[in-house]
Amino acid sequence: MIVLAEFSIFPVDKGESVSGYVARAVSVIKNSGLKYSLNPMGTCIEGHIEEVMGLIKRCMYELQEDCNRIYVTLKIDYRKGRVNAIDSKVASIERHLE
Repeated sequence: MIVLAEFSIFPVDKGESVSGYVARAVSVIKNSGLKYSLNPMGTCIEGHIEEVMGLIKRCMYELQEDCNRIYVTLKIDYRKGRVNAIDSKVASIERHLE
């Protein structure tokens, strides 16, 4: 089952600016080989559900090394037969705007 997931992850015990911690999680995502798209409020990932969930778990392990509290939000979209959802969903909206 291929899914499109959007998630955000950050520590809540490290002060006001947490971009360094988010960058560590994005590095894990980047090295995974899965297609992803970073946005200001989170990251979209496309892949098999097992790979996506495993990747989110690895991001949590990366941050738990030196963070006592980690906040994660997750949204998952599944549509049978759909591939390349990261690009096709945005392209569909843009076509309507023309």
